[in-house]
Amino acid sequence: MMEMSDRRYITGIGRSQTLLFPDSLDEYVGEENEVRFIDAFVDNLDLGFLGFSHCEAIETGRHSYDPADMLKLLIYGYLNRIRTSRKLEVECSRNVEVIWLMKKLAPDFWTIADFRKDNVNVIKSVFREFTVVCSRLDLFGRELIGIDGSKFRAVNNRKRNFNSQTVEMNMKRVDERIDGYLRELDESDRNEPNNVEKKTYLREKIEKMKSRREKYEGLKERMSRTGESEISLTDEDSRAMKYGQGIDICYNVQTTVDSKHHIIVDYDVTNVASDMNQLYPMAKSTKDILKADSIEVVADLGYSDSMQINECASDGIIPFIPERKGVRGDSKSIGIPTPDFYAEKFVYDRGSDRYSCPVGNILHFKYWMMKSGRKTGVYKTDSCRSCPHFMKGCTISRNGRTIYRWEHEEVMEELRARMKTVKGRRIMKRRKEIVEHPFGTMKRALNQGYFLLKGLGKVKGETGLTMLAYNMRRAINILGVNALIKAMAPGNSSSGCATAQT
Repeated sequence: MMEMSDRRYITGIGRSQTLLFPDSLDEYVGEENEVRFIDAFVDNLDLGFLGFSHCEAIETGRHSYDPADMLKLLIYGYLNRIRTSRKLEVECSRNVEVIWLMKKLAPDFWTIADFRKDNVNVIKSVFREFTVVCSRLDLFGRELIGIDGSKFRAVNNRKRNFNSQTVEMNMKRVDERIDGYLRELDESDRNEPNNVEKKTYLREKIEKMKSRREKYEGLKERMSRTGESEISLTDEDSRAMKYGQGIDICYNVQTTVDSKHHIIVDYDVTNVASDMNQLYPMAKSTKDILKADSIEVVADLGYSDSMQINECASDGIIPFIPERKGVRGDSKSIGIPTPDFYAEKFVYDRGSDRYSCPVGNILHFKYWMMKSGRKTGVYKTDSCRSCPHFMKGCTISRNGRTIYRWEHEEVMEELRARMKTVKGRRIMKRRKEIVEHPFGTMKRALNQGYFLLKGLGKVKGETGLTMLAYNMRRAINILGVNALIKAMAPGNSSSGCATAQT
């Protein structure tokens, strides 16, 4: 008998009503459901070739779960903001999509966690397999690539991260507290000699502070012995980095993003806060993955490094990067040189290998020197002493003004000229929409701006799952599930499987 309800509203079926469920589990999952693509994608991989553990079935002993099923579960979890092994265990018993995907298998959370931990080193291979699928479906433009880095929080509280300054500060604070407890103990001896409970409490506090001081002394000795500038106690590979408006313990996640559909081509993770040495390695790997003869890359000021830019230029990679502004060779503190005499105001003539200063004096090449690890030419003039700007607007050096020219400075000159063109300005305006869209989606929509695993190696594996989930979501939104499944059909197998079969 149906339950009584208010007829003014859409009503459901009574809970005591007898129901006829579909004949098979497959009928619960629609044709365009993403789990069908996850299933087809993983089934098309040769996981043994990619390096997954437990790919060979054993005949004796306790059987393990098929790594294909475990990988499907992890991918589904990262696609749907369900990352912890405990939550994934629960979903295996109540989520119809997961029940369909896992064929009613329900591994416990320890099994899920161990599978992820044991296979972190091969997750990038799975990510690469999906980039092959994206390439086959023409989702990459292969023309403009955005490069950027973002900080993702590590499993390490700020209070468990130390450098030499924080160690000294904490030791000083502990010493002050020990002195305070000792004063209280002396006062108690004088005024309350029979108050044993208070004295015992104060002595326990003093011993606790002494133990804490020994810990800080150990950290100080370790930094002195090993040369480490920073120590994290929970995740030893994590480092303090600028995060939002403050400082947090993080990793620096690097991505290269194709401008056509904002799909990630490659990624890496480092515990170095600066992006300065990441430009060429990331651009080179992306160029190789796309099998392009030449690509254009755009990045922000953090990637501006002349050595990296030169390596790009010599390898068919055309960078669009703003140059760091600075005054070279003179003191900024007293405002000399003035803007009219900044180094960029000196004009170089390649034919005669000399510079002209803003008032027309000629600076000739004198000799080569090593400056900041770069072979650099030194240019000087004998006309400085007779110049009215000597010791005023141009230089405070009694030896006159010096201009330094790196041996590959023409690469930087080409970059400056490129950045001033209409195309250069247009590309720089596009930079944010290309590279910040993926990070925003990962941190907000997927809620994956922090890591669950510890250690750089494991963090790289977890990052691979996040990047794979982002790319899958983009591809599904662009093409739909059926088109992606067709790309998995026989004859369209991805590169790793094809290589394994040959």
